[in-house]
This record gives sequence, C-alpha cells and structure tokens, in this order.
Amino acid sequence: MIDVLVVDDDFRVAEINAKYVGKVPGFRVAARAHSAAQALAAVERGGIDLVLLDHYLPDRTGLELVHRMREQGHGTDVIMITAAGDVTTVQQAMRLGALHYLVKPFTFAALRARLDSYAALRRTVDRVGGRGLTGQEQVDRIFGALRTAPAPSAPGLPTGHSEPTTDLICGVLHRADHPLSAHEVAARTGLSRSTAQRYLRHLEQAGRLRLSLKYGDTGRPEHRYAWVAP
Repeated sequence: MIDVLVVDDDFRVAEINAKYVGKVPGFRVAARAHSAAQALAAVERGGIDLVLLDHYLPDRTGLELVHRMREQGHGTDVIMITAAGDVTTVQQAMRLGALHYLVKPFTFAALRARLDSYAALRRTVDRVGGRGLTGQEQVDRIFGALRTAPAPSAPGLPTGHSEPTTDLICGVLHRADHPLSAHEVAARTGLSRSTAQRYLRHLEQAGRLRLSLKYGDTGRPEHRYAWVAP
C-alpha cells in the first residue's frame, strides 16, 4: 500500500480528497494535515510515501513546506493539488521536484490518473532498480511512467463542473435543517454566488435537490434548495 498524507487548510476539502484517495486501489490515507507545521510533523514521524499538498496554507505556502522538507533531507514524493495556477508557482513546484500538479477544481478521474501514474512510477523504479539496469532506455522508461492521459469529465457532470465542488455543496445541503438559498450555500462553502447557483441549478435538474420559492414583500421570489434523500 502507498501511504498518503492529505494536506489542505479546508477541513471539508481535505475530507473529500481523502475519500477520493481511499477509492483508488493500492492507496490509503495515513494522515491529514491542515497546516504546514502539521504536515511537516507528519512527514518527520515517517511512514508517508506521498503528500497531496495544497499551496495556500495558513502558516506558510505549500512550496515553502516542500523546500523545508528537502532542506531536512525528506525525499517524500509530492503532488500539488491547489487553486494556484500561475506559471511562477508551477515552475517553482517543478524545480522542487513535485511529480504532478493538479489545479482545483478537478474530478476524481483526474486525481486517479495522477495516482495511477505515480504507482506505475514506483513499480517501474523497483523493476529497473532490481535488475540494476542503466542506460537511456531505462531512464526513458522511468520518466515515461509519469505520463497521464487527459482525464475525461465525470459522468453526469456538465463541462466546467467538478466532483469535489459538487460533493461540497451536497454536503452542506445534506446537513442543513432547512432549505438554503444560493447566497447561503455560497457563504457556507466559500464559493461565489454565481458558482453556487450554477451547481444548484444542475443538482435540482438532476433530481438531487428540491426547489421551493420563498416570497417576500417585494421583488422576485427567492429560490431555496433542499436535499432530496436517495
């Protein structure tokens, strides 16, 4: 089994990512961390093969954490999972040895593709190293193991929608004791109101939410959404 440390400052996102990891054969979540300090402590305790690392952490950035890990001699593998999509951050991640870089929001299929390629890399390194092989062909085989095919969109989700965001919204509505408006959902999830509206509309059309109207004294009625038990 490949033991994974999931690092994200958002407890809900960390839980979703951990559930995704648990669905991939050969991987298990060894620990979760919500700050760079917690993550470094987990790495120092040992037993971590791979870190799924967010860049935006409360005490230092993910890349600063990777730099600190390398300074202390920790060669633990890293896959960045973050909303930071600027070229500078991506380049720095590459220079620090991140094996993959996944931009939020993403689908389970996209994460699984990265994890599968990582597992393939480990198998290839073990196989080549066990035979004591050298040369360009073996080097190409190792680097080629990290290649991933473009991940298809998750079935049932429109283009531009992601499973983690869908799960996040569903979780909020499932726990709510009364119907919520798009504004309330946005506030509880940290999403923009327009994004919340887009997902709520799709979930209602898919039959996962029930739409009701709340009429006020003036203006248009407010759309409110409630979870529909399967």
